[in-house]
Parts: sequence; structure tokens; C-alpha cells
Amino acid sequence: MGWELEEEELTGGGLTGDVAPALSGPVLSARMSETPEITPPEQDAGSLATPLTAQVADGDAIHVEAARRRTFAIISHPDAGKTTLTEKLLLYSGAIHMAGAVKSRKASRHAVSDWMKMEQERGISITSSVLQFDYLGKRLNLLDTPGHADFSEDTYRVLAAVDCAVMLVDHAKGVEDRTKKLFDVCRLRGIPVLTFINKCDREGIEPLELLDTIGSALGIECAVVNWPVGSGREFCGVIERASREVLLFGAGKGTELVEFERTTLDDERIPDKVSESVRDELDLLDGAGEPFNAERFRAGRQTPVFFGSAMNNFGVQAFLDAMVNIAPPPLPRPGDGAREPTDPRFSGFIFKIQANMNPRHRDRVAFLRIQSGKFTRGMDVTLHRSLETVRLAKPHSFLAQERSLVDEAWPGDIVGLFDPGLLRIGDTLYEGQPAVSYAGIPRFAPEYFGRVKLKDPLKRKHLQNGLIQLSQEGAIQLFVRPDIGEQDPYLGAVGQLQFEVLLHRLEQEYGVHAILDASPFRLARWIGGDPKGLAWFKARRDYTLVEDRHGRPVVLSESPWPLQYALRENPGLQLFEVEPL
Repeated sequence: MGWELEEEELTGGGLTGDVAPALSGPVLSARMSETPEITPPEQDAGSLATPLTAQVADGDAIHVEAARRRTFAIISHPDAGKTTLTEKLLLYSGAIHMAGAVKSRKASRHAVSDWMKMEQERGISITSSVLQFDYLGKRLNLLDTPGHADFSEDTYRVLAAVDCAVMLVDHAKGVEDRTKKLFDVCRLRGIPVLTFINKCDREGIEPLELLDTIGSALGIECAVVNWPVGSGREFCGVIERASREVLLFGAGKGTELVEFERTTLDDERIPDKVSESVRDELDLLDGAGEPFNAERFRAGRQTPVFFGSAMNNFGVQAFLDAMVNIAPPPLPRPGDGAREPTDPRFSGFIFKIQANMNPRHRDRVAFLRIQSGKFTRGMDVTLHRSLETVRLAKPHSFLAQERSLVDEAWPGDIVGLFDPGLLRIGDTLYEGQPAVSYAGIPRFAPEYFGRVKLKDPLKRKHLQNGLIQLSQEGAIQLFVRPDIGEQDPYLGAVGQLQFEVLLHRLEQEYGVHAILDASPFRLARWIGGDPKGLAWFKARRDYTLVEDRHGRPVVLSESPWPLQYALRENPGLQLFEVEPL
């Protein structure tokens, strides 16, 4: 027995002012049925169905379609140009016709991937978004990630759903702290990494020194694919290392395509000093540098290196051309009963949940990474966690906030499913037998804590609904005290800016005006091991015990010393920094 969803009209209820229109439109009520059907409110959407390869059976089509998928993310330190590069990849693929530079809040255009109002106002990416587009016969799924360190948990979840990553390095700053951390996550997950050295039109570190820094800081072999011709104001093109062919860039606006001409270093438009320097550097690379090796790259031991300027569109097309050819197709994922991507039986997992992408509807979208087989609209699948049968109706593909109805999809694709609260991050969906359960996506212990205080006590129900939805999508972590339930929960965040986003979204999406009351806690640890350890905590009054979203016991502390004392007093006790799966 499951849930079948119906649509009713919501007119805003007791809400007034600007809040009611934002919450008007169809909402959902539920009644019992054989199969819960995941169906969204009606949207203004087109129809984008992945084309089936003509005249081939499904089994062959899976091999063909999986082979042309490229699912990747861009990782970088803040301000390295990640959102700008994302826009330019869309520009050169033809997905958009003019790029919106990320500037001040007064800028007239904004990045396509930055769809949330707060992102557009601040010029930063604070949520992940999905961008699907075609290029050179390949279907690319770009999972845009937050650049700000305070939203690193969202980035970690996205990296669980990609097959490779593009590491963006600032030409003037080299490898920065956040880049190192994200690279370590890629290495831990076995994700191959391509490197794009950005902002070569500005004065920066010498390219050879930069290569040495990347190799020593990250412990990876660098294989140069192209090399800058000039730097700073003299940067005029890139030379392909293998062919020695120069791509000489023309003038143009950063928001539009820039033409380039194929030539050689003997071209009189290239200053003699620049061409001689490039020849010497290439000779050094040929003598001491490593050539690109596809096996070493896919094994995570080598990173192909490209140079360019995303802001001015220099080197972007050359990078995109190479990436679609060397980036891997869908890769296997660990788990119980895990299936190869070309297995004809469908399987996939939920890596992200996003509430209220459409401000006109109280929608909630679960992002499904297809891991194997063919996905078809309206198919019945099994939810591994509960063994319920779920019908997947009206799935969508994405270009950030824009949605298109999709009839079928293949391994590597990302599909958005309307979710009435049935799905969780890390859930596995599959068809057929045996059962499948892919490795879960853990949550990290928060480092900042607080409680929300309402300005209008009559909005308490709206507040509770908002906190629950936003916690389920991973925007915040909720910890409740067992003795009082969901009232007045502790909120946990990995970064302080998460609280600002929380208050902003509560006001914009739920009509709740609130302030944050900071808490002195600085540590949260999940309690495991010998049950006597939990009983010891409960018997004392000097420890704060709460429960997480799944009812697991968590201890909050202002410093590590009380936790170390608890471990000494209870030899069988275990305290986890990462949520146990």
C-alpha cells in the first residue's frame, strides 16, 4: 500500500502581502493507493527527450547512449572563475547565446547556473544546479557546485554523482586551500580530474612553476595538452603541444563567441620574444614533461592541463573539444548488488534534494543520477530503503532552473523527480532483481549552531515546515531534543553563511521573518558503539543530547574536552564526525 498524489488549488490561506502569490498554485493532498506516483504540479515546460539511436534494440542503445554521456563538475577555490567557465561552456555548446558575467548586484545579467535570488544579488553560487546540454555528439551533464566554502557539504554530495571533475586554478594564485580539499575528495572517490588554468590574460605565476606547484601540492602528474602563447597583456593564444599548432584568438566581447585562427609560432602577429619563449618552454616539456596517457588519467594518477581565460573566452572551445573526448563515460559505483552502467536493468540514486526551485509552487525536486539501464517516464521502481514500489511520472531534465519534460534517459544522466517527501539523499531506486543499494552519501558534523526565533509567533507552523524541508534538502541540519520533539530545534551548519541563506529562504519561500540566536556549541558527534555509552550520557546532566533527522543520538559540545572525557570513561563508546550510514 502506498500513496497516490492529487492536486488541489492553494490560494495562500492566511498569508498576506507578497507571500500569498509565491505559495499559490497546485499543491498536493494524498490518499492511499497501490503505488505512490511521483508527479509534480503542472509546470510550463517543453519536451526534451533523449533521442534513441535509430534502429537499435534497447540493449545496444544502452551501450551507445552511455558511451556518449559525460557527467562532470567544476571544482575550485572561490573567485577562481568557476561560474564564468560554466557559462562559457554553455555558450560554446550553443545552450545559451549570451553569457551573463558574475559582477556586482547591479549587473544587468546573471549567470544561468545562479538561479536563486540571493545568488544573483551577491554574485556567488550557494546552491548546486544541473546543466544538461549537447556538444559534438555527446550529452554533457554539468553539475554546478557552490564555490563558497560554507557550502562544501553540497559540493561533496555533487561529487558523489559525477564521473570526472574539472579543477580550475587561478593563474595568479596557484593551488589554493579549497582546491586542495576538493581535489582530495576527488582522489578519495576515484574521480579523474582535468585542470584548466584560468585568467592567463592577467599577470601571474610562470607556467612551468605553476605546473611544478600543482604536481607537488596535489601529488599528481601533470600532462600539458596546450600551452599559453604569451601571458598577461601579451596572452594571444594557446599552442597544442602534440601538433605545435597555435590557436590565435581574435578580439571580441566576453559575453559572445570569440573566433580563433589556426596558425604557427612563425606568424608575424606573435611577437618574436613570445614565440622564442614558447619554443624553449615546449622543448623543456618534451624533455622532462609527461605526455597525456588516458589510462593514467582515468586511474587518477595524471591530470591533463589546459590554459586559457574564461572571462575573455580564450581557450574555452579548445578545452571543451578535448574534454568531451578524454573525459570518461559513466563509471561503476560501489554498493551492494551494484550494476555496471550498461546493465539493461535500471538503477540510480538520489544525491540532492531541492525545495522551491519554482517560486510559484511549493515543489520539492529530488535529483536522480541514473547509474544503469534505461529510464523511462512512468516506470515503476523499488525504493531500496523501504522496498516500496514508486512510479516515476513527469521527470525533468534541467538547465539550472529551467525544466524540460523527459521521456527517457540513460546512464550518466541527471533526472529531476517531484518528491512529496518520500525520498531522501542517498536513496537507491532500481528495477528487477536482485536488489541494489549503492553506497550512501554521508553528512558531516556541523561546526556552527543556533536556534531560530520568530518575529511573528503565528507563523510557527510555517517555520516548522520550512525547517523540515530545508533540512531534508541538506541546506541545514536539524537536531531535536527527545523530551520536547520538533519545537525549538538546534540548527547546525558547516559554515556561517548557511544561516544567512536559511533566514533568507525562510522569508522568501515560506513567508517567515525570523532571527538567529547563536548557540555556544562547536561540536556535534554521532553516538555509537557499546549501548552503555549512550546510557552513560543519558544519566548525566552536563551533556546535551539530541537526535538527528533519523532519530540517531547526537551529543553537542562547546569543546572537545568533555567528549574526550566521555571516551575515557566508556571504553566501548564511539563518537563519529561523519553521520553513520
